[in-house]
Amino acid sequence: MIDVDGELEKAGELWRLRYTRRLDHPAEKIWKALTEPERLQVWFPQRVVGEWRPGASLRFEHADQNLPAFDGEVIACEPPSLLEFRWGTDRLRFEIVQDGSGCVLTLIDTIDALGKAARDAAGWHACLDALEHALEGRAQPSGSGQRWSEVHPRYVEKFGPAASTIGPPKREANGLT
Repeated sequence: MIDVDGELEKAGELWRLRYTRRLDHPAEKIWKALTEPERLQVWFPQRVVGEWRPGASLRFEHADQNLPAFDGEVIACEPPSLLEFRWGTDRLRFEIVQDGSGCVLTLIDTIDALGKAARDAAGWHACLDALEHALEGRAQPSGSGQRWSEVHPRYVEKFGPAASTIGPPKREANGLT
């Protein structure tokens, strides 16, 4: 069985959060959830504006207009198996590998500050839970902010004090940015 909790690993001067989830869906369905705006908005923390092609600029907009938008760029796009992009200062990589009747989805978030690891880990945990519910066609049992609050203490304990010095932004409950 694959552990749904994220792992923290050193990557040179940076840090990586890594998640591996087994999904009972074909790669094409998962790909659509990662790239189609109406499906992406169900689980991803911001609205993504831009084209999924290497080198293309992206813009990430918050539903709350009081929060600033930020930029990114597509690094790799190989449907339906690899999507990598810059998300502000982070680098997100989604890998989809066929596994029997379903797929294994790996999310790797390369971050620049160890202090935000627990915060962001809880956020991605909540987002991936929402993605799984969306793929199943089920409503999420709790909001992303509530789910974040449930799993965040687990990541604080798992990753330790140095990975927990930066908490959630005051205006955003999911703790992702």
